[in-house]
Amino acid sequence: MLDGILSGLSTAIMPTNLMMVMVGCFVGTFIGMLPGLGPISAIALMIPISYGLDPASGLILMAGVYYGAVFGGSTSSILINAPGCSSTVVTAFDGYPMAQKGQAGKALALAAYSSFVGGTLSAIMLLIAAPVLANVSLSFQSSDYFALMLVGLSAVAAFAGKNQVVKAWMMTILGLMLATVGIDKGVGVERFTFGLTDLMDGFSFLLLAMATFALGETLMGILKPQDDTRQEEQAKIGQIGSMKVTKEEFKEVAPVSIRSSILGFFVGVLPGAGATIAAFLSYGFERSIAPKDKQAEFGKGSLRGLVAPESANNAASSGSFVPLLTLGIPGSGTTAIMLGALIAYGIQPGPRLFVDHPDIFWSVIISMYFGNIVLVILNLPLIPYISKLLMVPRTVLLPMILFFSITGVYLVSFNTVDVFIMLLVAIAAIALRLANFPLAPLLLGFILGGLMEENLRRALMISDGEISFLWERPITLAFTVIAALVLITPIIRTAMQYKKKASDAKLNVE
Repeated sequence: MLDGILSGLSTAIMPTNLMMVMVGCFVGTFIGMLPGLGPISAIALMIPISYGLDPASGLILMAGVYYGAVFGGSTSSILINAPGCSSTVVTAFDGYPMAQKGQAGKALALAAYSSFVGGTLSAIMLLIAAPVLANVSLSFQSSDYFALMLVGLSAVAAFAGKNQVVKAWMMTILGLMLATVGIDKGVGVERFTFGLTDLMDGFSFLLLAMATFALGETLMGILKPQDDTRQEEQAKIGQIGSMKVTKEEFKEVAPVSIRSSILGFFVGVLPGAGATIAAFLSYGFERSIAPKDKQAEFGKGSLRGLVAPESANNAASSGSFVPLLTLGIPGSGTTAIMLGALIAYGIQPGPRLFVDHPDIFWSVIISMYFGNIVLVILNLPLIPYISKLLMVPRTVLLPMILFFSITGVYLVSFNTVDVFIMLLVAIAAIALRLANFPLAPLLLGFILGGLMEENLRRALMISDGEISFLWERPITLAFTVIAALVLITPIIRTAMQYKKKASDAKLNVE
């Protein structure tokens, strides 16, 4: 372990990688501030750039973009009540009321300090938790991998909103179907190519990621006109007030930040949970344990209500790397895209990553701590100036995103057919979004589809074609049971809700 940490440290402190951390944090902060373009879109835009880098530098860049975007999302939440990403929705509950009171500078400064505490504590916990999980999982076989991926797919309900579990499953199945297009690697037979040579290699992960998120968000932005009230709010952005935080205020929020960071990290470790759930949980927890006079302040500009979700969502962002790096299960839609980037580099994420690529494994973890330092140093002095970037006209911003999305996909394959397919996928993604279908499960199904098929084939070969491999090994059986429980829990919960409604209606009639 010590050798791996030293190897990762030497990789992380290379001038190129330190520059990647700084570039990733800055770009992520900027993109995160723009309403609607969260960390998923930010990383999707970075993938074409990362392909020209070595795996360690590319992942460090994308990790920097990830927590930079989560950090930047709080700026638009506080200043104009428009969360840059879903994980900063809770930040707007008390951050925007503070801005309305003329305390925007203090709110932005507290958000920066909270993000630093959350990111730092989670990086330390990640350093401890990751090798423990990795050592336990070194005994994994193909059947275990397959069952583990079943757990990842069954947890797809976390990507769905309320009453959207069935839609999330449908999108996952669609992703699995798209993963089967192309030549079967095991047999060498074409599948679902319809005689088109351009589909023989299957769909590109970059193409789907850019089409569903970066390009899809842009086209949605074109369809939705900007209202006048948002423009008026943007005109007042320059007046952010004082950034000074008193000692008494620090004493009040320090325990809140530490508690929320620990809670956020453990929520982030859970596959499928992510920073959004962590932010909501920490906000609710702090509100419930706060004194009555402090509880009344929540939703009206409470310091505790601002610090709790900001600490939690940054801690959860780092925590989501535990299942990604050690088990190969993405903890959120953003880490699902990073999982695809790892596979594109030819690196198999999971238990073997700790052994086969210790420099990459540890350098990404160590770079997170550097990234949090960079975020504070970079953002605190620049808050008055960075906030003005929110005034970039959409007539300038949207064409730029269109250009980078289309150019990025074309430069990877130099195939114009990919551009046309991307446009078709983007249009389909808009239709699905308008029908309230979550898109993250589609990417998750697509990414895990090929790996699941490969491990299923190996497991069936070992068991002579018998499905009994699912319960022959204790680890495989445990994962299979967990997957089944996670799969049926939403069904049971929905059935209980319907039963309760029916009984309530019956009582009302009587």
